Amino acid sequence: MRIMANQLEDREIVKRITNGEDPVFAVLIRSTEGLVAQIMFKMVPNAEDRKDLAQDVYLKVYRHIRDFRCHCKLSTWVASIAYNTCYNYLEKKKLILPDNLSTAENPGNDLLEKMANRFIDFSTNESLANLFRSELADVLEQAISRLPQVYATLITLFHYQELSYEEIMEITGLPEGTLKNYLFRARKALKTYILLNYKQEDL
Repeated sequence: MRIMANQLEDREIVKRITNGEDPVFAVLIRSTEGLVAQIMFKMVPNAEDRKDLAQDVYLKVYRHIRDFRCHCKLSTWVASIAYNTCYNYLEKKKLILPDNLSTAENPGNDLLEKMANRFIDFSTNESLANLFRSELADVLEQAISRLPQVYATLITLFHYQELSYEEIMEITGLPEGTLKNYLFRARKALKTYILLNYKQEDL
């Protein structure tokens, strides 16, 4: 019988993997690969590099599973390994990271501002998560693809994966103030891009 992730507690998963039960490690991969993929696709532009990094992530998970102490969810711990692996890749490749960025100013078109605010209320998690699932999802994805990799990842984790600040802080190692600042700047950049690139009838 196939083992399902929701049938196992994190402690049991860790114990059984450390005891050499490879099918349970396969359960862990299945239950976390969506979250890992979201991080990979937002942070790593090259498909071949993503494939190599994903293998590296799960190799690290397997090697260090004994170090997991249940201080957070197991999926969060795996995601933190994925994030740090990707971040190290960005640093090695000398790609743009948030500290190097400046956010474009709002163009100041009151009509477009009003229309954008009608379908993008960046003040709530639910509204932007709904936008990901709406007919405007392609518009949003196009805008997110223009963000720096870390910004795009934070927006995705918070609004699409609907993770808490605490979970994202655990994954990224960012202090709460920095995380909130990056999210604010990412949302502002999203709105600016949409206002500059879409006509009223498109909104």
